[in-house]
Amino acid sequence: MTVEIRNESAVKVDEKRVLELASFALDAMRIHPDSELEILFYDEEPMTELHIKFMDEPGPTDVLSFPMDELHPGNEAELSLGQLGSIVICPSVAIAQASAAGHEPINEMLLLTTHGILHLLGHDHAEPEEHRVMFGLQDDILTKFYAQEG
Repeated sequence: MTVEIRNESAVKVDEKRVLELASFALDAMRIHPDSELEILFYDEEPMTELHIKFMDEPGPTDVLSFPMDELHPGNEAELSLGQLGSIVICPSVAIAQASAAGHEPINEMLLLTTHGILHLLGHDHAEPEEHRVMFGLQDDILTKFYAQEG
């Protein structure tokens, strides 16, 4: 699995842990080990620009996903291969959300990474059933990741 991480924000990010979570999530979703993913960390100003340009929404957001190939989770017989796309995370927004939720900023960034990966794989949460499925997968991946960390 090729996961490229670039922190272009002023906030220090535990890139090693993000990489471990991304690899874990992609493996859990049975994405081929030769697939590619890019994770970018941006400050609020460039994130606001992306949010306006692609979502027509004001202000910065926590995470945006930009899929490339139409990949979907693989199955027992076959792994899904290709260029997943890019996830852009705004650490300062993640820090504020972590504070409001009462957990560590890195845990919010790991949640957002998982959330972004699921969007790249075609999951959405606009409808109640989609929300249930996507957030169930997200919770399952994070629970298993934290458990294997020890």
